[in-house]
Amino acid sequence: MAQFLSGVWNSFAGSTVSEDDHSRTETMDTDADTPQMKKAKLDQVVNSAGGFVWEVSDMNRLRRFLCLGSEGGTYYIGEKELGRQNAECIQRMIDNGEGEKVVEEIKTFSVEGRAAKQNPIIFALALCARDSNKKAKKAAYNVLSDVCRIPTHLFAFVEFSESLSKGTGWGRAHRTAIQNWYKRKNGKQLALAVTKYRNRNGWTHRDVLRLSHAKPEKKVTAAVFKYVIKGLKVTKEEFCKETSDGDTDEKEKKEMTDVIDFLSAVEEAKSAKDEQHIVQLIEKHQLVREHIPTGFLKSDQVWKALLQEMPMTAMLRNLGKMCSIDLLKPDSDELNTVCARLQNEVLIKRARIHPFSVLLALKTYQTGRGEKGKLRWEVNQEICKALDVAFYKAFKNVEPTGQRFMLAMDVSGSMSSCILGAKNVSAHCGAAAMAMATLKTEENCHVVAFSHEMVPININRDMKLDEVMTEMVRIPMGATDCALPMLHAQKKNIPIDVFIVYTDCETWFGQVHPFQALRQYREKMNIPAKLIVCGMTSTGFTIADPSDAGMMDMAGFDAGAPEVIRNFAIGNI
Repeated sequence: MAQFLSGVWNSFAGSTVSEDDHSRTETMDTDADTPQMKKAKLDQVVNSAGGFVWEVSDMNRLRRFLCLGSEGGTYYIGEKELGRQNAECIQRMIDNGEGEKVVEEIKTFSVEGRAAKQNPIIFALALCARDSNKKAKKAAYNVLSDVCRIPTHLFAFVEFSESLSKGTGWGRAHRTAIQNWYKRKNGKQLALAVTKYRNRNGWTHRDVLRLSHAKPEKKVTAAVFKYVIKGLKVTKEEFCKETSDGDTDEKEKKEMTDVIDFLSAVEEAKSAKDEQHIVQLIEKHQLVREHIPTGFLKSDQVWKALLQEMPMTAMLRNLGKMCSIDLLKPDSDELNTVCARLQNEVLIKRARIHPFSVLLALKTYQTGRGEKGKLRWEVNQEICKALDVAFYKAFKNVEPTGQRFMLAMDVSGSMSSCILGAKNVSAHCGAAAMAMATLKTEENCHVVAFSHEMVPININRDMKLDEVMTEMVRIPMGATDCALPMLHAQKKNIPIDVFIVYTDCETWFGQVHPFQALRQYREKMNIPAKLIVCGMTSTGFTIADPSDAGMMDMAGFDAGAPEVIRNFAIGNI
């Protein structure tokens, strides 16, 4: 099974980097300081760097995978191997009868917009759906429409499912769930879905409808199905027959008319000759960018029309393009519209905009060029400021706890690996962005950085994200000692209620384990300090002692992180 799961996930991943086989002398001495390269407790395991830590619980590893995926791997572990380990974790939970809990967690992270990318979520859902465990399978198919909200997600689910099914075909549960994905949408929603996202991963709506044996229950659904399979001409002919037989009520007839008009506009746009015609179609029928022929996407008038109803995600993705054609000029109505939307918390939450998506948009926009191709634009600082505001509003808002925090960022060499496959966002820069979310909320925070030694860092709550990223990039990297924040606070007599360590948990350098350093801090300062380990990669390691209720492991770049941190800090969890 392990080899099979590895093959499935690897088809969506990159190259493999082998993990070294580390073996270290084991000692059991929880009273005296123990070097991190030696075991201090019986239940510790060796991490990828050779230090001893704990194995994270399967549920917490699942959360890390849902938030962070395995794209890009880590400093020590290749993408394929990391994907295999996470797939095995999910399979182990299903085998242990926890499949329904897995599905519940998948739905929560997806619906609440807590994960930056959908592929890990969809893979985990497909793993549950295609398993022989009936409860896991039923639970997974029941939430398919909640998790796979757009055709891109559905096609990814179908592709993962095909790979996982080992050629067993489309069973009844699989067919029914996919049929319902289409049939539960109203006419306009379905028409938009099948025209905006026509194909992904080699799959088309025609393929999926045929294999799922979808039979429409409404006339308007039948019309869209007919369009997908036979085209607009046949659909119009069928529509005329349907509406002339006298069995169609006025409400249904109007819905069908609206859908046919929309589909006609989509087809009309394909052969449009001038931009004014395209603009009229956009304004009258709410066409989106994917409906517009490539030749018209250099027109500022076309983009001006698209901007009126442009979804938030699309707007984030096209900031550079709109600047490149001078649509977002200083003091223009269009620039004001974009900046206002980016700072609108209601719109951000409704669109499930993830903080990492905003950070990535900011990093990309600031370069003034596209990652591929020849696209160039002049960077507008008003947009940068709006993106900075959007980043914090994308997190769940919480009330400050009034507690004293130390936000400690691991800046060792292993934190140079990218997160979520983003080449321009490293784990240590991501850690700083996560720390800023707490720094903006809590009044009493000490911000520190560490590698094999404490590293001077100049970050405060008034800084913009780009300033924070610049500060992080200049810091020299070293080895890893995750005990240093607690040792530093103890040495300097800094009163701390909650330590938050942002790390990949590949600690090995120190002469005392992090849990021992926290114990010493508690004893010396007479403060029942807590430790939150914010894992910035989806590895299976943590420095948090699972037997200590004052330590907690959480996934980095969880949009719900502030709420989790608050609840743990005040004792709710």
